[in-house]
Amino acid sequence: MIKIVKANLDHSALLAELNTKSFWESHGKSASKEDIDTFVSTTYSKDAYAQELSNPENIYHLLYLQDQLAGYSKIVCNTANLNIKHENITKLDRFYFLKQFYGQNLGTELLKHNIQLSKKKQQRGMWLAVWTENHRAVNFYNKAGFETAGSYDFKISETHSNPNHILYLSY
Repeated sequence: MIKIVKANLDHSALLAELNTKSFWESHGKSASKEDIDTFVSTTYSKDAYAQELSNPENIYHLLYLQDQLAGYSKIVCNTANLNIKHENITKLDRFYFLKQFYGQNLGTELLKHNIQLSKKKQQRGMWLAVWTENHRAVNFYNKAGFETAGSYDFKISETHSNPNHILYLSY
């Protein structure tokens, strides 16, 4: 059984643990171990999540399968992007699943949930940045109807950035 739960401050440590593991699984070969360790320990720490979850603009959801945490998402409504001319659009800022849950259509369920929520908030579309070498993710978003709207360099460290596609879904 799939269960989607809105995250709160009590989930900070859980999100930090999940995102550290899932980031390594999806991006572990994108930069040096040192760069990724530093990025993850700073960006995905319990304290960083506590701060983000304290901001009501950041909307986090956890997806459970059979009471096991499989993945999570973060959206932020009314977040403009220079590559997209529409107003009132949602940024899908984070969307991660543990590798052991790939191929079970869980991502589709969580994405649908986020799109429905975005539409309820009178948003006109959703955008995201995805690493160009994460072919599985790029294919997932393309299959869901997202189209390339631009590019972006995702900064991992002072000396390393990963090229990203900016993808957009209009609705």
